[in-house]
Amino acid sequence: MSPNRKWRCATLGLGGNIGYPRGAMADALLALDERPDCRVTAVSRLYRTPPWGKTDQDWFFNACAAVETTLDPEALLEVCLEIERVMKRVRKERWGPRTIDIDLLTFEGANVAGDRLQLPHPRMTERGFVLMPLADFAADLEVAGSTVGEWLADADVSGIEVADERADWWRDRNAAPHQF
Repeated sequence: MSPNRKWRCATLGLGGNIGYPRGAMADALLALDERPDCRVTAVSRLYRTPPWGKTDQDWFFNACAAVETTLDPEALLEVCLEIERVMKRVRKERWGPRTIDIDLLTFEGANVAGDRLQLPHPRMTERGFVLMPLADFAADLEVAGSTVGEWLADADVSGIEVADERADWWRDRNAAPHQF
């Protein structure tokens, strides 16, 4: 790592509904945390959420995380996509079933409006399954003129339930088999 690189905070949304999504999300977080250019600094509780967008599929597990990184936003996105590829993520249909999904939600000091990356994530303020876990550790984070907590107060959170109250659920390697 270059000594000139500054550590900046990014937030991630994670989810999945095929195989063992809890293990996949834990493995993704551990893979990020083991990198010299990333460190996981906060993780939400684990949530079980109804499908969104395409509703004729299994329920999801969702969580959010804060990561400090020396990578730029595009490089962090590429790292997340590579973790998805290694974990056999296949993109067949929009909002469809998946083993793992890692979305870059926010990145300190960055507003991006590109084809591959938009920051803050353009639909995060509409999604209870993102806002509820993100509010666990970043309720005061400002996104698009309001805080996460304020966005959450207006979001549809119907059916969303806490699946694990512990913020360290992702570090429990003995909870169940992992895929990574």
